[in-house]
Amino acid sequence: MTNANQNAIHYTLIPLDPFGHLFEVCLEIARPDPAGQIISLPNWIPGSYMIRDFAKHIIALRAQALDGDSLNITSLNKSQWRIAPTNQPIKLHYQVYAWDLSVRGAHFDQTHGFFNGTSCFVMVEGQRQQAVSVDIKQTDHTRNQAWLLATSLKPTQTDANGFGLYQAQDYDELIDHPVEMGCFTQAEFIAAGIKHRIVLTGKHDCDLDRLCADLTKICATQLEFFGSPAPFEEYLFMVMVVGEGYGGLEHRASTALVCSRDVLPYVGMEKANDSYLEFLELCSHEYFHSWNVKRIMPAQFQTPDLSQPAYTEQLWWFEGATSVYDLQFLLRAGIIDQKKYLNTLAQQMTRVYRMPGRFKQSVSESSFHSWTKFYQQDENAPNAIISYYTKGALIALGLDFEIRKATQNKKTLDDLLLSLWQDYGLVQKGLQEGEIEQRAREIAGLDLSDYFNRYLRGTEDLPFADWFNEVGIEFKLRQARNANDLGGELGGDTEPNQACSNEWLNIGANLANTEHQTIKLTHVWQHRPAQQAGLSANDELIAINGIKTPNTSTLEKILSRAKLGDHLNAHFFRRDELMQTTLVLDAPPKDRVEISVSGATHWPFD
Repeated sequence: MTNANQNAIHYTLIPLDPFGHLFEVCLEIARPDPAGQIISLPNWIPGSYMIRDFAKHIIALRAQALDGDSLNITSLNKSQWRIAPTNQPIKLHYQVYAWDLSVRGAHFDQTHGFFNGTSCFVMVEGQRQQAVSVDIKQTDHTRNQAWLLATSLKPTQTDANGFGLYQAQDYDELIDHPVEMGCFTQAEFIAAGIKHRIVLTGKHDCDLDRLCADLTKICATQLEFFGSPAPFEEYLFMVMVVGEGYGGLEHRASTALVCSRDVLPYVGMEKANDSYLEFLELCSHEYFHSWNVKRIMPAQFQTPDLSQPAYTEQLWWFEGATSVYDLQFLLRAGIIDQKKYLNTLAQQMTRVYRMPGRFKQSVSESSFHSWTKFYQQDENAPNAIISYYTKGALIALGLDFEIRKATQNKKTLDDLLLSLWQDYGLVQKGLQEGEIEQRAREIAGLDLSDYFNRYLRGTEDLPFADWFNEVGIEFKLRQARNANDLGGELGGDTEPNQACSNEWLNIGANLANTEHQTIKLTHVWQHRPAQQAGLSANDELIAINGIKTPNTSTLEKILSRAKLGDHLNAHFFRRDELMQTTLVLDAPPKDRVEISVSGATHWPFD
């Protein structure tokens, strides 16, 4: 055995074949189970609640004893194996196919390598709590290309480029520090006395000075809010820059992000545009998870069984409250002003109000069934489910109003959050179901059972018009300002589209232009003209009243001249069959939110 760190469990990872997208992994087990060592690979990654079956990417699994004899490996299920009994240390060899360009898996080509431990490191059953080490090797390709390596794993012995030996106190820590390697751009900044790094992989023209300056404000504001000690000694932002993409996944001292290159700030940008602010909000969201999810967490997530789902009804808080604070910390850090905050909040609230599914599924059910209904959405999802992110955020925001009202503004949602940090996060105590609700009652000094029963476990809309009015802010609902029910129009104070000002008519469907000059219906809303006419998701609209509709702009012009109750003759393709129907236009629902200061206001959010 060549265990350089003298740990009982040692991994070696080699970026073997960039053209074949293969990592090679060797696992050395110094003290295997004499009855036959069981090994496994996670079926899901913490923070993303869907079974992903990472083991399907394991190739050429083989084992040998210290004396070189091959050991038989038996599959126990799709992600678990038993190695034949031996009284000697074991070496396990396998390859990982890495071609998932996301924050959840592993990706490797001639330009870069990225992996999460859940994709690459099999777990030694019965030794999950053992300290581990991992040696990430250089190859001819990485040397010739002068690749760098970035990770928040604790280094033990690494070269100038970051390759070499790292350690973790146990398997759970090992898989919570993703790795990026390649010719990335990098920068450092200090926030509240703590070193932060950011690495950007992919082609970009980012103004790193501006990005670091804005992230410094956000990170410092959050660190100062929670106080010492910080949950990490250093922090790493890993950003994969692509043509189109958006997302992030939190880890205990880092986050993996993917974004479109045009959302990043560029040299000469005078005012932050909406796409850049959205990226900063994503960074704020994942950074906030360092406290709320990675330390304040459901008991089920503390040492979860990664072979099967871990169910909880608490994601309304862990993702919903985080979605409240990610935007608020942009305001508190001075990145955005009050008007921009309210306008962005209105657009985010619209994502709830335009979903008929909010009357079919409660947020507690959305959390519990995240593994299937939320993470495996189909074309009927808007009519059947609601997001624990979006409506969860509204429940957390409404809870802030309720706490303020009950305590005459002496207590706020901040007090609840800091209480959970002190009593659960700092001491690593997992939250049982219902404990957040109980702590909210204690903070408010009020029985909030009715609130949680109606809005968390029930499906009622929250009374935001009343709450906002009490603090001098106007909340109202209006119709969409676009013929396309999605159309990029998500509420707020967007300028009216004069070409479609006649009742803002639409057919009640999300639409997309196709490359062959048709309009594809991606989602069809219940009880609206498209559905009532028999149109379905994936149908392709080709003509209205005998006029070709090659794109959504053409449809918008037709609807701008129509009136409520008009009958429109529609031709469409379903698969390869031509069909005909009649659309009867109705009044679109008022489901777009606008929020504005109506007069003297007691501003409740900064």
